[in-house]
Amino acid sequence: MRESRAAIRYAKAVLNASLEANKADRVHNDMQLIASTIKENNELQLLLSNPVIKAEAKKDTLVKIFGEKIDNISLSLINLLIRNKRLPLLAEVTKQYAHIYNQYKGRQVAEVTTAIPLTSDLEKKVLSKAEAITGKKISLKSTVDPSIIGGFILRVGDRQFDASIQGKINSLRRAFETNTTVTIE
Repeated sequence: MRESRAAIRYAKAVLNASLEANKADRVHNDMQLIASTIKENNELQLLLSNPVIKAEAKKDTLVKIFGEKIDNISLSLINLLIRNKRLPLLAEVTKQYAHIYNQYKGRQVAEVTTAIPLTSDLEKKVLSKAEAITGKKISLKSTVDPSIIGGFILRVGDRQFDASIQGKINSLRRAFETNTTVTIE
């Protein structure tokens, strides 16, 4: 919880700096690049979280990876996190930045999880339904998870609608577990 609050503070500071410099969109793209690079690279995750590796080595690695690809504001964030010995927060800061940026733009991210990839027609229907629920412009993040068997799970903000087969099986299981006596007539 404490790390999350710190990440939010860093993200807000970066957003404020990027807004002052009229570079909010550019920095948003940088944050997405950094987040996806960290998420896709286990070695980078280990490097960032390893307390034995010196901060200078971490900085050199990040500059080699992102150096000329990202804006100075994003690079300043990395330097600030290194200076404050908070570099393991980098991935969380990028997530929080995306969230705060979307709020600023009046957008919300809806996450839909399905057992198979969504068709473009079905994606449009889910998108319009999510926009109708929230009244905001929605960007859809689609995830495929075969373990839900069928149906979908839609998350918009702090609301979740579970129409998956696995969700229905789980609710039946809970109902059977709480009702230990069943009378058959």
